[in-house]
Parts: sequence; structure tokens; C-alpha cells
Amino acid sequence: MSPATGPSGPSGPSGPPGRSGPTGPSGPTGPNGAAGTRARGWRRAGRAGQYAGLLCYLVFLAFPLAWLVSTSLKSPQELGEAAPAWLPRRPTLENFRAAFEAQPLARSALNSLVVAGGATLVSVALALPAAYVLARHRSRIGRAANAWVLVSQMFPFVLVIIPLFLVLKNLHLIDSLGGLALVYVVWNLPFSLWMLQGYVKAVPVSLEEAAAVDGAGRVRVLRSVVLPLLAPGLVATLMFSFVTAWNEFFFALVLLKSPGNQTMSVILTRFLGAEGVADLGPLAAASLLATVPGLLFFTLLQRRLTTRLPAGAVKG
Repeated sequence: MSPATGPSGPSGPSGPPGRSGPTGPSGPTGPNGAAGTRARGWRRAGRAGQYAGLLCYLVFLAFPLAWLVSTSLKSPQELGEAAPAWLPRRPTLENFRAAFEAQPLARSALNSLVVAGGATLVSVALALPAAYVLARHRSRIGRAANAWVLVSQMFPFVLVIIPLFLVLKNLHLIDSLGGLALVYVVWNLPFSLWMLQGYVKAVPVSLEEAAAVDGAGRVRVLRSVVLPLLAPGLVATLMFSFVTAWNEFFFALVLLKSPGNQTMSVILTRFLGAEGVADLGPLAAASLLATVPGLLFFTLLQRRLTTRLPAGAVKG
């Protein structure tokens, strides 16, 4: 009798107790093994679906910029074709030269940088202490202030432009970069305040209490404990405020009249002809140049967006 089929073989009664063969209940083909295989399959499929969705989202975001680059490098003959190609057959920088010759792009970019940068710094500087107070000292006044912050973001531009224009006219700030920057400060302040409150609430109060027990004063606690932990929030608020002010169009169109004071967003409209026909090549080149500061700003500050975990800041 062969060992494989005998009483003392692997499948006989004298086999190892408590263990089943390859087809037993805990084997790869048993109920538990099949369930585990299905679960791993579902996890792999879910992960593949997530990556596919992320890839589609990245393509959706990158396509307008890629098409803008392609259009800015095409010749007028290629742009006039009924079925334009995806990529330029003979790339040229003629559109960029024509854009700089047609409009004062460098001057308008400098105006946008001054207005957006100044308004961003002032609005965040004002919002930071107010956000700390509202987050740490909760009261009815604080809740009313938060409610007003949210309600103020619902006001349409058209509703406030006439009284705003009259106020700036009385202050002699019409057609000035300072007046436009003041408008951007007031308009960005509620958003900056609301955004920074969330970051302040994320900082544990125990860190401030521990620093106070160690003898640190209020100013030292804010400077050495709270402010470093708020760095990611400050960077994110600065980025969003800057991009909002840089891309704003309506206020700049109404309040700025002199060509030397106009911002980049207003200058781009000059590439439209009298009948609404766009000079597509130079317009694409100028629009591409208008996106560069925002991209550089995000690139330089993206590392600061990594949230710093405060775990371990309080020593036992």
C-alpha cells in the first residue's frame, strides 16, 4: 500500500491533528481564503480606480494650460485653420513679441504684483490676530463676527461697486493702485479671517499652557509656539489671497482708467477687437505670461503647506 493512500499517509487518520489539507476550511480555496482573496481583489480594484480618477483629474486641470501653451506657439496660419492641430508644427515666439509690442504687459504685471502683494500682506497681517482672538475667546460677539464674515462673502460685486466708487471718489483714490489695493484688503479680509481661524483652532491649547508654566510670557508663547505651528496656514492663506487679488477683474476694470495703472487682467481685454474678434495668438501668449506669477508663487511655497504635527511638542 502506497504511503499516499495508506492509513498513516498525509490524508489518513494518523495525519497531523488540527490541520486541514489544501482544500480544507482554512486553505486557499476554503471560505476564509476565498473571502481574503476577494477582499484583496476589491482593494486593488479600488486603489486602481483612485489612481485612474486622479489621473483623469490631473488631465482635466492640465489640459487648459497645455492648450494655452500650444496656441501661444502657433503661427497665424495654423491658428486660422478650421481644424487646428494639437501641437504646433512650427513653434514660434512671434506671438510673445507681438503681445509685448501691442500692450504694456510689463507695466501691467508690475501693477498687479504691487497691488496683489500689498493687499495680501496687509489682509493676512490684520486677519491673524483677529483669528486668534475669535478662535481662543469664544463669545456671542465672536459668533456674530463669524456669521457676518460668512454673510459678507455672499454679497455680489454689483451690489457694492456704486457705494464703493463714491467712497473712493471722496477719498481721491479713484484710478490709483492704492485705492484698488485698499479694496482688495477689505474684500480678502473675511476670507483670510475665516481660513486662519481653522488653523488656530487646530493648535492645542495645552502647548500654550505648557509654555506659560515654563515661564514664557504671552508674546513669547505666540512667537515661539503658536506662530511656527501656524506657518502652513499662513502660507495657504497668503497663496489664496494673492491669487484672488491677482486674478480679480471687475474692481480693477471699474476703478482704474489710466492705461499706466491698469492691471494684467484688464490689459488682457485689449486683445479683443472692436467687434469682439480676439487676436488669438498674442492673447494666448499674454494669458500664459499672466499665469506665471501664480505658478511660481505656488511652487515656491508648496513645501510650507505640509502640516507640522504638534505631537511631542509638550515634553513629559
